[in-house]
Amino acid sequence: MFLIKKILYWPFINVPFKLINRLILSIFYNPQYLKGKYFDEKLMGWLWAWKGIIFKLLGFNTKVPWPMTPFSRMHNPKNLIFHPDSINVFQSPGCYFNNHNARIIIGKGVHIAPNVGIITSNHDIYDLDKHVEGKDVKIGDYCWIGMNSVILPGVELGPRTIVGAGAVVTKSFPEGFCIIAGVPARVIKRLDNNLIKNK
Repeated sequence: MFLIKKILYWPFINVPFKLINRLILSIFYNPQYLKGKYFDEKLMGWLWAWKGIIFKLLGFNTKVPWPMTPFSRMHNPKNLIFHPDSINVFQSPGCYFNNHNARIIIGKGVHIAPNVGIITSNHDIYDLDKHVEGKDVKIGDYCWIGMNSVILPGVELGPRTIVGAGAVVTKSFPEGFCIIAGVPARVIKRLDNNLIKNK
């Protein structure tokens, strides 16, 4: 594998490799999502895209215009905005993106673990067949959402917010640079800005 990666990063092979892949994969995906660090600096994006085609042909996530694991669910791809460097979040199995009538906005360099739920609207408590009006969920740059956590409607997480595994985030933490955990989630630690890399 190391040798294959080395060869693919030689300029005379790498450029045609990317052009040919983009051309073929553009049949299945919007080309604007076939870029960013997972395509330009790494091979993983291309592998996710080719795997995703197989699942699209089998009927999984057929309307999602970017590579996404078949083991996650998204209601409305048009209501999701994300930085290309966060396309990795759609490879975590078991994630649930509830964005019927409000947007989920994901910043740059975000990591989302398996089985995370991001919810923009809930059922009407007086008529369970209806949903209440949705509220946007915003996840800032370089956030890390831990396994089995849930983010509820209207929540905004500022940059560098780390959500502990199993947390239920019911309110916003727009200042970011913190670790939140618990049910409901609360700040358990502030991050030292001097120790942060990739600012």
